[in-house]
Amino acid sequence: MGHIKEPAGVDFVINSRPLTKDEEIAISNYIQAYKAKHAQKTTKAKRTKRITLRKKIPA
Repeated sequence: MGHIKEPAGVDFVINSRPLTKDEEIAISNYIQAYKAKHAQKTTKAKRTKRITLRKKIPA
């Protein structure tokens, strides 16, 4: 990816507004609910390979 040169008179810096207390609480509650919902997922245990022995065929 290359460097983007700013054209004359154009500023690419974006200043976002600060969050209100209500927005901070809403985001925090959403993150907690998301983590609680997705933390209950379980992983399956790995299966181990079984060693099988070949049967001897009578000659």
